[in-house]
Amino acid sequence: MTRLSRDIRRLSLGLLLCAAPIALHAQPLPAPAETVEEVPAPRFVQSENETPWLFENSDIPPDPEWVFGEMDNGLRYATRLNGVPPGQVSIRIRIDAGSLHERDNELGYAHLMEHLLFRESEYLGPNEAIATWQRLGATFGSDTNAETSPTHTVYKLDLPNASVAKVAESLKLLSGMIREPVLSPGNVAAELPIVLAEKRERGGTAQRVGEQVRGTLFAGQRLAKRLPIGTEETLRAATANSLEDFHDRWYRPENTVISVAGDIDPMVSAALIEKWFEGWEGKGAAVPAPDFGDPVAPAGGTGANPVGEVAVIVEPDVPRNFTYAVMRPWRPVVDTIVYNEGLMMDGLAQALINRRLEARARGGGNYLYAQVQQEDVSRSTDATFVSFAPLGDDWEAALADVRGVIADALATPPTDEEIAREVAEFDIGLASAVEQQEVQPGSALADSIVTAVDIRETTAGPETILAVFRGMVDEVTPEAILEHTRALFDGAVVRATYVTPDSADASEAAVRTALAAPVSADGSARLAASSISFDDLPPIGEPGEVVERRPTGLFDIEQVAFDNGVKALLWSTDAEPGRVSVKVRFGNGFESFDAQDGPYIGLGPAALIGSGIGELGQEEIDRLATGRKLGFDLGVDDGSFSFFAQTRRDDLEDQLYLFAAKLAMPSWDSNPVNRAIAASRLSYESFETSPAAVLGRDLEYLLRDRDQRFRTPGPETLSQMTAEGFRETWAPVLEEGPVEVIVFGDFDREAAIGSLAKTFGALDAREPAADADLTAIPAFPEAQEGPRILTHRGDPDQAAAVIAWPTGGGVTNLREGRQIEILTQLFNNRLLDALRERVGASYSPNVGATWPTDVDSGGRILALAQLRPADVPVFFDEANAIAQDLIANPVEADELARVTEPLRQAIERSSTGNLFWLYQIEGATADPRLINLARSVGVDYSRTTPETMQQLAAKYFGSHEGWRLAVLPESVAGGSSGVAQPNAR
Repeated sequence: MTRLSRDIRRLSLGLLLCAAPIALHAQPLPAPAETVEEVPAPRFVQSENETPWLFENSDIPPDPEWVFGEMDNGLRYATRLNGVPPGQVSIRIRIDAGSLHERDNELGYAHLMEHLLFRESEYLGPNEAIATWQRLGATFGSDTNAETSPTHTVYKLDLPNASVAKVAESLKLLSGMIREPVLSPGNVAAELPIVLAEKRERGGTAQRVGEQVRGTLFAGQRLAKRLPIGTEETLRAATANSLEDFHDRWYRPENTVISVAGDIDPMVSAALIEKWFEGWEGKGAAVPAPDFGDPVAPAGGTGANPVGEVAVIVEPDVPRNFTYAVMRPWRPVVDTIVYNEGLMMDGLAQALINRRLEARARGGGNYLYAQVQQEDVSRSTDATFVSFAPLGDDWEAALADVRGVIADALATPPTDEEIAREVAEFDIGLASAVEQQEVQPGSALADSIVTAVDIRETTAGPETILAVFRGMVDEVTPEAILEHTRALFDGAVVRATYVTPDSADASEAAVRTALAAPVSADGSARLAASSISFDDLPPIGEPGEVVERRPTGLFDIEQVAFDNGVKALLWSTDAEPGRVSVKVRFGNGFESFDAQDGPYIGLGPAALIGSGIGELGQEEIDRLATGRKLGFDLGVDDGSFSFFAQTRRDDLEDQLYLFAAKLAMPSWDSNPVNRAIAASRLSYESFETSPAAVLGRDLEYLLRDRDQRFRTPGPETLSQMTAEGFRETWAPVLEEGPVEVIVFGDFDREAAIGSLAKTFGALDAREPAADADLTAIPAFPEAQEGPRILTHRGDPDQAAAVIAWPTGGGVTNLREGRQIEILTQLFNNRLLDALRERVGASYSPNVGATWPTDVDSGGRILALAQLRPADVPVFFDEANAIAQDLIANPVEADELARVTEPLRQAIERSSTGNLFWLYQIEGATADPRLINLARSVGVDYSRTTPETMQQLAAKYFGSHEGWRLAVLPESVAGGSSGVAQPNAR
């Protein structure tokens, strides 16, 4: 991307954000002064003659865009200029302390410390962090966040519209948080319930299974029993003094790395880091990190891979899953070019096995999926994991199938053709990264430094990675791949877990015996060597004629119409080099189906794409895609279907062919359908495990007033479904309704029109479905007295609550629909504060809004929270109180500005990408009003008045009491929770 084109885009965006054809007024927003003291030159920047601290002992060329520095107190930093998105600066502060650094009586302290730093610190008073970042334009939870892992704690800030003054203020605030948090008894007591609530929300069956898997695979190591969330016992025992001790021990400059990437001079950001962190000194003597331990082979084990710890984990409501790991000790490496060549060879070996495993599954294997993955886990082990899901209860047959494919890879070198296929796939992925490096966001670059430090390696630019790969291609021989494959499965110990709903399935002895049993190599999954070319495929039809070309008036977007009725929106722009986004809208979505079609609708995204085109199945399509950047996602909306992919200029015509061929000559292979049905059957078993799972199964169905098209099919229904039934459901809807093709990105416009003429222009003319043939989307359900109740079989301290109000849809009132987003953000902030104050809920409360544009109704405002069962009535009381207050009283200017400024900044950043505008104008060939509405998108989402918010609250909260749902544990439903008796599903 040239700087000029980026500046033109920013100018155009500014005009759009200022265009306000309705009487809306932005609220004044307090902001730090735009003047800042002159920043002296940084003193600790490493010179060109010095090896950057991240690249010591490495021969990998450092990226010259990075500025590295190491201060006298031991703190290290890396900064660089990046303008994606324009105006944003991303800051990451990594502390080399995670859950593995905790003592036995400190479990959960690293994560609790993360929370406490946001509560109060040297420059932030109690509970000021959220409001302060919002005033700076950052959305809390997305732009401002933190993470705690076993090996580190990272504080993250993506600061929009970042002047030097704002960056200076942000680093000042962050320095106060890191160096001098207020770890008072009052703050600990206030934050502890929030952390415990987060632990409760993460808990349940999945967490319980995860803990048992972790305890088995990492037995004897610190990783086995140190989850970042900690234990209730150690968290409740935490005191201000014990947390102060943890902070003093690990929050030290020599344990800290800061990365900054964004629209600011890197020397300025380096100087600001030095200003606010130079005076920081660790308290007391430095403490070395504990030994994380090694995987230890079982006593008396024999053979190259003795089977160690094994666990059969029985959980009634979870699908079967088998994992075994070949484990080796983790050791620091010297991150050289040769080392990275070895990693790439390992990657090729794994890709080859995984492709064969997928082919075996497609061809009738006894497992739904299987995957091999090498991973360095938390600096604790270098392991190769093998995971699969048996199709039924015969896990031994599935294990034998998987081991047979791996045994073949271990016994016999791959063919040259197989290697060429994987090399081509790697090359296109790496080459695409080079093409798109100009649009790599600063947040990703800042994260790359954090990741490199965490794994004790370096980071490299896309061009360096591609050069290393292409420089080693001649060494990728069948014998070399065989050698690396064998190394991947050579380890000190094998450990395994089998998760099953039935205790009669297996015993630990049976699992151990099956893993140790001899296995025959299965070469049936070796892939055919024959290649397929798009040139060999049949044409879609006679190329169409262009009957109209006209500008839309928005940017340089052009509308093109063909004689068969297909219309296209084309925007050729260099804003995202090397990337082309393609979206095809067609048909009528859910409106095309009847109630009896419901069970088959959800299979579409998996089975329809996997069923192939013409005489080609998924395997043949995969071979067609070798060395190309092609995609195929299917979406089903209320009033339309869509295909979507991101490709590149050279592959655009082939991408268009794939999409058009799916409409013109769909294939109906039964294997993908049967596999999708099996996957649905397995996933259904887990829907009772937690409130969130129950909501995933039933919420949309209930909000659609029990319309059968939106119901998740159960086992009885799934057992009756067939491939022929799938075809009867989907074949008609692929043939009806208008087609709109949107192509935005880095491509040649005239060549694209020629490709469209040969593909979509060559389709038979399609008649729009008659209104009589469409099934209307159901109305919003009527509110009832008391909430509807659903139950789950998970932990008894988990519940969820939902309240929803209907809004609208369509294009006519779309600007009002956008304004509702501001209202919901106000609601969200208030609900978060209320629940934290009353019940100690974590950050789970969420309020959102939808407003579909492809139908004229169906929008909603929905508030959801995960809570303790006893707190469900509190949620409903607070949500109702907030709704009524928004009706009764206009919001204050500062509260409104803390919502509109982050929204404005989010839109300004998002709108520098092509996808933002694609989503704004999709459907415009059918309804041109969307073009004009795109001009006001910035205003609509970010400029309003207290009076407008009050009017919207009255219109939508005042006209409907709110539909309510509670998901409670079976043991307490209808009991002491204070909510009504259960209603039948």
